[in-house]
Amino acid sequence: MRIDAHQHFWRLERNDYGWLTPEPTALYKDFEPDDLLPLLNNHHIDGTVLVQAAPTEAETQFLLRLSEQYKCIKGVVGWVNFDHSDAPKHIAELAKHPKLVGIRPMIQDIEDLDWMLSPAVAKTLRSLSQHQLVFDALVKPQHLKNLKQLIEQHPDLKVVINHGAKPNIRERELHQWRTDLSAFRDLPNVICKLSGLVTEASSDWQAQDLFPYIDTIFDVFGEQRVLWGSDWPVSLLASSYAKWFDTVDLYLTQNSLSEEKVFGGNAVRVYSLKK
Repeated sequence: MRIDAHQHFWRLERNDYGWLTPEPTALYKDFEPDDLLPLLNNHHIDGTVLVQAAPTEAETQFLLRLSEQYKCIKGVVGWVNFDHSDAPKHIAELAKHPKLVGIRPMIQDIEDLDWMLSPAVAKTLRSLSQHQLVFDALVKPQHLKNLKQLIEQHPDLKVVINHGAKPNIRERELHQWRTDLSAFRDLPNVICKLSGLVTEASSDWQAQDLFPYIDTIFDVFGEQRVLWGSDWPVSLLASSYAKWFDTVDLYLTQNSLSEEKVFGGNAVRVYSLKK
């Protein structure tokens, strides 16, 4: 299957998207499966991994209900309150749904860089491992050192770094991010999403602006541990669906990398997706 490994849906009337405001207006409207289906069809994409966009379990239930209605949603990455003492119980309940494939705390919005190393989080992460769920790590470059420590403490945990850890492409900050990301090279349980880069670049970005960062991701993780995702509709702030897809397609072709793996095979394996 060809898979878009990272996309979102939201419905404004739900009112649990604290980050979503009338500015920017491009995102302040409903985005639902029927809006995405034509884009998937145009690019011969068989399915998606739908990722949470609100820090509520109610939104996770909303996404799971959508996955029951739309065959194209192959998996859902949801949310639980990692700090809550009952988080493992909530994970056990959510894990009963066959489309739940992972959990994502919104680490990028948490001020305390050491939050992910707290005992409460460790207990929740152990529960993820027990239920064979993926830990989607929504982190920025400043989180990478602690993320490495977290992974060393949980060697059985499957971790997917979202958006390449959001390097600052706009300011061409490459060296430190590349150094910190390289620490994951020999950790086979760590995978990286090739997604979200366009919104970290200048608004007039060109493919060559992104290629040094994409080079680093493939150098560290190799074609076996990279998943392509659109980050639609957030990506619309900086790119059409087609422009981002074509940029990655061009890169894979120029570097003789496997489209089959990056555009789907790896996502199927990592998230245990079913047809």
